[in-house]
Amino acid sequence: MFLGIENINPSKVAAIDENGLQLTYGELCDAAREISAAAKERTLVFALCENTIGSLVGYVSFISSGVVPLLLDSNMPEEHIDCLVNTYNPSYIWTHESRDFSKFRKVFSGWGHNLYATDLKPFSLHDELALLVTTSGSTGSPKLVRQSFKNIESNTKSICEYLEIDSTERPVTTLPMQYVYGTSIINSHLKKGATILLTTKGIMQKEFWEFFKEQKATSIAGVPYTYEILKKLRFTNMKLPSLKTMTQAGGKLLPELHKEFAQYASENDVNFVIMYGAAEATARMGYLPPKMSLEKYGSMGIAIPGGRFELIDESGDVIREYGMRGELVYYGENVTLGYAENGEDLKKGDERSGRLETGDMATLDSDGYYTIVGRKKRFLKIFGNRVGLDETERLIKSRFSGIECACCGVDDKMYIFITDASLKSDILGHISDATSLNVQAFCIKVIDEIPKNDSGKTQYSKLEEYYD
Repeated sequence: MFLGIENINPSKVAAIDENGLQLTYGELCDAAREISAAAKERTLVFALCENTIGSLVGYVSFISSGVVPLLLDSNMPEEHIDCLVNTYNPSYIWTHESRDFSKFRKVFSGWGHNLYATDLKPFSLHDELALLVTTSGSTGSPKLVRQSFKNIESNTKSICEYLEIDSTERPVTTLPMQYVYGTSIINSHLKKGATILLTTKGIMQKEFWEFFKEQKATSIAGVPYTYEILKKLRFTNMKLPSLKTMTQAGGKLLPELHKEFAQYASENDVNFVIMYGAAEATARMGYLPPKMSLEKYGSMGIAIPGGRFELIDESGDVIREYGMRGELVYYGENVTLGYAENGEDLKKGDERSGRLETGDMATLDSDGYYTIVGRKKRFLKIFGNRVGLDETERLIKSRFSGIECACCGVDDKMYIFITDASLKSDILGHISDATSLNVQAFCIKVIDEIPKNDSGKTQYSKLEEYYD
């Protein structure tokens, strides 16, 4: 059974949902066997996910029985699903009963979900392939990351070690199950026999916090946008005596916000753990030990147990000097097999051999801690000057607290998108001064909302329609 959950006390509660429904580890194993009996081994299933018990038992069942799930957003538009079906020919679709896939043959019903057989001609699957995840949230892109059983086992073990997870933990779901960060939370806590608190409510809803307090959640996780919202909600004034751990990944947190939450954690006996990862590395590659969170705020930390980092220059040579920018390269057993862009790619083996060029630019300090300073390709050439888009966003967010903004564009023209028209002239002046570039290099656009995907990351491609 997946991650050895059959060895956990069968009466221990594995999950509780927002309606009070509980599932023990024994019941989880039984449910997984029941579902897997209806699906053939080494086939592909599209698992439409939400933070519910039905999605959880489906995921555990498939990956335990050698059925390879592709985890998708349960609200993905039908046309996107159809595109993926036509690309990958899944043998099955696992979905909440509210979604109609009656054009296929229903072979199982349970836990509020249906399993449909498509009767499509399947593609061959590599023996090591365990799980598929998308690279672009809910957009329906056919590009997938291929994860192996070894990838998942290795990364899960490492995460359990550095977060010191045990069976007393009660993490509350703040991230989509199909997002690699959300998946890793499920994996690491199932492995240790913890109790996962499943809710479809978001942190802006009072029902989320009622559930959090009622079930005595011990940990909360979020991407940078989550922590921006928590600040607006005055999270640091909340009374949450059960809270033991806060984790952050999915992008670089503003240093000022990092410092603020690290200070809160220090004063409230809470571990605040900044983490660094990617779908291409299963989930996690680096973390900042909580005891260093204040001293090294702004840093993403060190490599996870079993992994290592190095920096390389544009020629691919290793950088050994402290403070020099280079591309961050990671080595570890959790580096995934590679990508799939069509059904034929599912039979491919390991194309990375444990090495991943992350595309992130970073520096290393004399204590051995890494700091992300931007993306390798997230820059523009403006009047001959190389200007980092991520750095420009940080300049704006550091100067204008709580602002929503996104920077993108083309060479010699940077577009700065904001949602508050009253700050337009102030931002323009600030960025021109900070970069020593003429104001003509920048175009500020005021829009109603910065587009984000279901994991809170800015969707820059959707902003291109606003270019002049």
